[in-house]
Amino acid sequence: MPIRQIAVGRPEEAYHPDALRTALAEFFSTLIFVFAGEGSGMAFNYLTDNGSTTPAGLVAAALAHGFGLFVAVSVSANISGGHVNPAVTFGLFLGGNISLLRGILYWIAQLLGSTVACLLLAFSTGGLTTSAFSLSSGVSVWNALVFEIVMTFGLVYTVYATVVDPKKRHVGIIAPIAIGFIVGANILAGGAFDGASMNPAVSFGPALVSWTWTNHWVYWVGPLIGGGIAGLIYEIVYIGGHTHEPLPTTSEHEQLCETYGQ
Repeated sequence: MPIRQIAVGRPEEAYHPDALRTALAEFFSTLIFVFAGEGSGMAFNYLTDNGSTTPAGLVAAALAHGFGLFVAVSVSANISGGHVNPAVTFGLFLGGNISLLRGILYWIAQLLGSTVACLLLAFSTGGLTTSAFSLSSGVSVWNALVFEIVMTFGLVYTVYATVVDPKKRHVGIIAPIAIGFIVGANILAGGAFDGASMNPAVSFGPALVSWTWTNHWVYWVGPLIGGGIAGLIYEIVYIGGHTHEPLPTTSEHEQLCETYGQ
């Protein structure tokens, strides 16, 4: 059971060079992701006079975040695991795949990466405001909370299926592509309602730099609940439980047929 695998970790994880190196990778990958995603929204607003809420703006945001996350996960996957998201780290912690102390170190790095990205954007654009996540007119905090839970569940479930699951075999480059795709698709689904954060770090940087905290708790509680549920379900049902072996590939099927004379 995952609850038995949850570990606090050793104190040296907070200062060991290897731990700091992985945290630094999370810092840079989150900075890259937020700079691309938030920067695309600021650029679209600048070019279209605040047109980021239009259908074209929604598509642009989905593409920028999908591409940005694909790169961010790819460049840090071999160093830190490519979390780039406190909700992903939390889901992996509940599944027993990362210690509490290492997870806290990742959270600090991710939040700092997002903040530095927004500060760089504010400076390089001549003081343009970083857009904090907000709810659209007619959308309640409870509507947004459900959106964030469901969308982040899909994201963390994808991470588990393509990265964590020991039966994934040789997924390779498909993993960051799938993770980027699910984020882009979720932005198309929920971006018009609450901005589709799915990532507390992505929400934290713009909110801090613009000092806009209205309904900010939604973008923490929703993703952490969704990521935690996804981690527990996948770990219990598909990794920790007794599951069927994957169906054989075409070559494996042919070898079986030759073996048994079929």
